[in-house]
Amino acid sequence: MADRNVLGGELEECGTDPVTGYYRTGRCLADETDLGNHSVCAVMTQAFLDQQRRVGNDLMTPRPEWQFPGLDPGDRWCVVAARWLQAHADGVAAPVVLACTHERALEVIPLELLRHYAVDVPDDPGSLT
Repeated sequence: MADRNVLGGELEECGTDPVTGYYRTGRCLADETDLGNHSVCAVMTQAFLDQQRRVGNDLMTPRPEWQFPGLDPGDRWCVVAARWLQAHADGVAAPVVLACTHERALEVIPLELLRHYAVDVPDDPGSLT
């Protein structure tokens, strides 16, 4: 059975540059072994990254021992649902790619709230210039 996204469709790839996901597959697969629930495919913004650093979740500093390259604004990354919701409460939630956000996100975040932050990101974000 395929993993589902929050819209009920097949879970799509969140990002491969850098490669994201709890299992580093490029998808926000969030099964029962992912205790953190890394289910939200978010497009990084500077405000989100700064807020995450302030609350102790530094997503900007590379950590090679965890296969973590450090993130920049515009990167797509599978983030912990509770951390994303915390950023929303602080007024700096990152945009969300719904087709790439695992249905487990709905255990923490209402679909209506995710829809409010929904973006459709092309495969090549550089084409937006």
